[in-house]
Order: sequence, then structure tokens, then C-alpha cells
Amino acid sequence: MNRIDLKFCALRAVKQKGFIVYISAGDPNLKTTAKLARDFERIGVDVLELGVPFSDPLADGVVNQLAAERSLKSGTTLTRVLSTVAGLRKTGCEIPVVFYIYYNLIHQYGVAKFAKAAAVAGVDGVLALDLPPEEAGNYQSALRSAGVHPIYLIAPTTPEARIAEICRHAGGFIYYVSREGVTGMQKTISHSIAPMIAKIRKHTDLPVAVGFGISTPAQARAVAVQADACIVGSAIVNQIARKGNVAAFVAPMVKAVKSRR
Repeated sequence: MNRIDLKFCALRAVKQKGFIVYISAGDPNLKTTAKLARDFERIGVDVLELGVPFSDPLADGVVNQLAAERSLKSGTTLTRVLSTVAGLRKTGCEIPVVFYIYYNLIHQYGVAKFAKAAAVAGVDGVLALDLPPEEAGNYQSALRSAGVHPIYLIAPTTPEARIAEICRHAGGFIYYVSREGVTGMQKTISHSIAPMIAKIRKHTDLPVAVGFGISTPAQARAVAVQADACIVGSAIVNQIARKGNVAAFVAPMVKAVKSRR
């Protein structure tokens, strides 16, 4: 069974919500990425999203754009990120891993080759940000055949008919983007989260994870009341850039989410 499925089954069994972390793989280097992955698992992070750096990260705000730039400068490639995940698995790290990636990287690598390599390395899900499900036939079938979940985004502006279509293609969990625009830290969370989650749940039994803009323990707690998981990225990436104690920054958000019953 896929690690993502096992994790959400375990969370539901104890009536807890999930906490998902996004970081850019290779920021500032892949050795640090591997250390952070182990730290996140130790403090109770449920899923790790690894951004595979790309030269034109159109869905990302400035914090994550700069992280991708640092990653590329450190020599990070898709092949090296796969090797890093494989290394984590060999040392017993079992945190579910999702690749947050732009489709051009997969296309250049080769879709079938990528799906097989991801599964062998120990990747559990792939979110190809710029690949709509209507155009994802070969990609999606290759991932599913390898036991890797294709994860898709739903936005606040997504019509309900399209929500149903996206849910039909998705695996692992649904990534609900809580606001319009690119990634980035925000002072408040959207008031539309609850009604949009209700719409999504009409069309799927998959967990719904909410991301984009969540930056504090209070915001994480508020999202966890409504969703199955919350996703925090830019605030954590900013801590990495500032060379702060990332685990100490993340731990209170994990605690805030886990305290919700």
C-alpha cells in the first residue's frame, strides 16, 4: 500500500489531521534536504513535498522562486533528487514523499522512465503543476502502474463540474489551493475554504489538503479544523533561507494541527 494511503488511514484511526511540509529540494544543497527530511519525520510531519527546481516556476511566489534558484545553483537535478530520496529510504526514513514538479522535467526525462525511477527511489506521489488531467493520460497511467499517486490541484475558481473531473483522475489526496495566485506567506486564511472543501468532498473520498499562504500555528490549526491536512511551504522555505532552526519553527505548527480532534 502506498505510504500516503497508509499515513492518512493512520491519521483517521486516531482522529488526527495531517501536516504536510513543502521545501525546495537542494536548497541550499541536497545534504541539507536529506537532513531536514529526517528532522521532519522525527517531529511528526506526515508528508514531505519536495519541489524539484525548475528555471520557470510559474506557480511559485518570490520565496519559492529564490529557493529554486539556489537549488539549481547548487547543482540539483531531477536525477539527483531521485537519488536523495533513494538514500533516505535506504537509511530507514519512511516519511511519504511527494514531488512538486513542472511537467517539462518529466517530459525531458521520459514519462515511463520517470514513473519507474520515482517508484524505485521511494516517491509516493507526484504533483505536476502545469499538467491538466485531460492531457495526462500516459503520465497518469504510468504513475498508477508504478504505484505512485498522481496528485492534482483544485483552485477557489474551479467550477464544480471540473472539480468532479479532477477528483476522478486524482490519487493520494486532493491539493486545494486556498487562494488565487502564486505561493507565498499570508496574514489571514481564506473564508472560502470550508464551502470549497464541502464541494470537493461531494466528489471524492480522498483526503483534502489545503495549502498556499499558511504561515503560523494559528492558521494551521484553523485550516486543520476544516481540512484533512494543511500544507505549509513558503514560511518554512523562508526559514531555510534565513538559516534558522527549521525543525523548531515547524514543531509548533505540527503540534497545533495534532491538537485538533
